Amino acid sequence: MARIALILPRLSRYGGVEQFAFRLAEALAETRNNEHEVEFLCARLECPPPLGVQARVVGRPRGSKFLKMLWFLIQAERLRRKGGYDLVISLGKTWNQDMMRVGGGPQKTFWELSEQAWPAGFPRWFKRLRRRLLPSNWLTRIIDNRQYRSGCRIICVSDAVRHWVQKTYPGIPVPEVIYNLPDLSRFTPPTPEQKLLSRIALNIDNGHVAIATATSNFALKGTGILIRSVATLPENVHLFIAGGRASEPYRRLAQKLGVADRIHFLGKVDDMPALYRAMDLFVLPSFYDACSNAVLEALACGLKVLSTTANGSSVFLPQEHVTPDPGNVEDLAARIRALIDEPAPGPFRIPEHIQAGLETWVRVVNEECDLRTGKGNE
Repeated sequence: MARIALILPRLSRYGGVEQFAFRLAEALAETRNNEHEVEFLCARLECPPPLGVQARVVGRPRGSKFLKMLWFLIQAERLRRKGGYDLVISLGKTWNQDMMRVGGGPQKTFWELSEQAWPAGFPRWFKRLRRRLLPSNWLTRIIDNRQYRSGCRIICVSDAVRHWVQKTYPGIPVPEVIYNLPDLSRFTPPTPEQKLLSRIALNIDNGHVAIATATSNFALKGTGILIRSVATLPENVHLFIAGGRASEPYRRLAQKLGVADRIHFLGKVDDMPALYRAMDLFVLPSFYDACSNAVLEALACGLKVLSTTANGSSVFLPQEHVTPDPGNVEDLAARIRALIDEPAPGPFRIPEHIQAGLETWVRVVNEECDLRTGKGNE
């Protein structure tokens, strides 16, 4: 019996890293006839834990992001020291861990790439200044430096992230890469009847070309650029935006461009497979994305997909479906126009040279546990 701890502030089914953490905890609790004792150290419990997983909830104080981060850092470390775990897997910002999943890359690289999402001049300068003044960002930088140089086993979610890590922290052991994969039992190509019903639910006419995008950060994921691109396309092209906060400036942009009737703000979407079933294309012109789960989900649902070189999951796309400049409205519009006329892609397959998915993670964790408990020497 190996005792395993997973550490992440939220135990939830909503959010990319949260979904992955839930599924990993669930898979580890089920593996090898329940040989593992799995605990999930978190600040907030937003859903029941997976069967066989014990949640250890430390709570979250009121106050600034800095205080919440520091509280969880201290409390998770306290539980780690008392827990007697054979393996500690960090899925976020932690002080000590045996294995670390890097789902976002170093803060330094994130700042460099993501600031291009803001217009040059005062908006970009102010964003840069605000980031450097926030105490929570100071704490993030301190934790990053400790985690990456700790000697723990580092597993990145894409080759892009591994490159960013090695560039920021030269000299550390070469990180491994295990790509995300969506739950292929949920994200599947629709039947003709499923597609028709999903389009009816969203009032999509037969002659309309439906494009989806999904984001919780409109600026970072290039939503404004995408709206401007759609505005240059034929009137039968409609954009459906899932997620996002503070959408009002983008609604005003659509109104200003005269395409408010073609830009549909859906807010939080609980049933993403149903949304993908209704669509013809998925476009994510992200300025920074370690490995977009939405891109992989859309591919698994049989959609034609377009993204950028700043998105780690673009490795799954043909080169002509990847734009090198997220801010280029004309290039994005031209690529969308070409993609509309292309036939639907074949079944979603993982290239042979790529390690990906939950099964790979479970195998790696099992091997690590065997080494730490001595079973690997038997």
